[in-house]
Amino acid sequence: MGKPTVDMLRARARGQVITTSDAEYEEARKVYNGMIDRRPSVIVRAVDVEDVMAGIDYARDNGLDLAVRGGSHSVPGFGTCDAGVVIDLGRMNGIRVDPRQQTARAEGGCTWGDFYHATYAFGLATTGGIIASTGIAGLTLGGGIGYLSRAFGLSLDNLLSADVVTADGRFVVASARENEDLFWALRGGGGNFGVVTSFEFQLHPVKDVVAGLFFYPVDKARDVLSFYRDYVATAPEQMGLFPAFQIAPPLPFIPKKEHGKTFCAIVACWAGALKDGKNQMAAFRKPAQAVAEMVAPMPFYAMNSLFDPLLPPGLQHYWKSSFATELTDGAIAAHAQFGPKVPVVNSTMHIYPINGACNRVPSDATAFAYRDAKFATTIAGMWPDPADNQKNIKWVKDYYKALEPHSLAGGYVNFMAGDDQGRIRDNYKDNYTRLVSIKRKYDPGNLFHLNQNIKP
Repeated sequence: MGKPTVDMLRARARGQVITTSDAEYEEARKVYNGMIDRRPSVIVRAVDVEDVMAGIDYARDNGLDLAVRGGSHSVPGFGTCDAGVVIDLGRMNGIRVDPRQQTARAEGGCTWGDFYHATYAFGLATTGGIIASTGIAGLTLGGGIGYLSRAFGLSLDNLLSADVVTADGRFVVASARENEDLFWALRGGGGNFGVVTSFEFQLHPVKDVVAGLFFYPVDKARDVLSFYRDYVATAPEQMGLFPAFQIAPPLPFIPKKEHGKTFCAIVACWAGALKDGKNQMAAFRKPAQAVAEMVAPMPFYAMNSLFDPLLPPGLQHYWKSSFATELTDGAIAAHAQFGPKVPVVNSTMHIYPINGACNRVPSDATAFAYRDAKFATTIAGMWPDPADNQKNIKWVKDYYKALEPHSLAGGYVNFMAGDDQGRIRDNYKDNYTRLVSIKRKYDPGNLFHLNQNIKP
């Protein structure tokens, strides 16, 4: 039988099949990171599992690169490719919530904004990211750190099952009861093993939360970070928080004279009883006098979208990530040196806590190996002007290098750059050998290689 043609692919797929000659092509090929400019030969806008199967078969049988796009937030641009095939899951965004079982089934093209909008009606949520436009797929498969991590674990810790199309075009279900090896690998191994067309999550009672934003003078950064280190070690697990370096945007609660200045900040989300929220936020007035603060109850989906206006599609992106078991004095000194140099309002640095529930899962229970880590640091370089790429990438790299002596060997795969492929083994520690074996079973030809790749 001959190789499938584009016409055959169009006849098989229900969703759009877009090629370079189609009017929609230029828009369809765009991804979140404006630094990525690639020209796939075919884009399949999948609307169901059969479309995903068709796209996989077409790419495999023609020997073409295959990129899988969920929310399109991949900073290295793994959701696209040159001259290959893109399976775009964006139109597969259905969600079904079961309030009695406190579970939700969400298709692979959903964003966390989609997800939380659906679950809010039932007063339920699970751990997701901190940007509403982030896809549930990429975040969950690589880990899933967010405001609820300390209370309920990573996104992948709340994954109950996954529908997957493998490299040979088969549809399988992965869970603790079937295809257990694949289920283990999906929880942290990224997109190496197939296309996940839907995710089933455990939900938890979370509806409205209390948000806290505190902006401190940048010369108080050492005091703020030292406070954070001590506070988060014993803080109630309902408190999700992280420190950041942030240029002040023109928000109403920030005095106008401070707009455009750089601050050390704490972003906090209290997911416990609302009546306790304001008292819990009082702790963040201890490290230094805040120049500006905002404490207010809000729907959890609103908390999840607070930073979206700063991060429209099309910015230039270059990120680095590292794990640490402690926030040392040396690390704090490095942050105090490089954090205040954050180049534009879109760029930032966050230190996410991954203690609490995250640390109660054994390191070999899922592919996510760093259960001993307490902090996940991301230096997120994001800016609008490509002319600034060289100097802003240098800021990220220099900052990351300064933290290296105080960091573990591996990092959080969701926040790694395209030049971090050399860290793959370190990212998985003792779990790496098992991941290679499972990759060899489900994708021996490495069809799914446009990712932080685990080679078979």
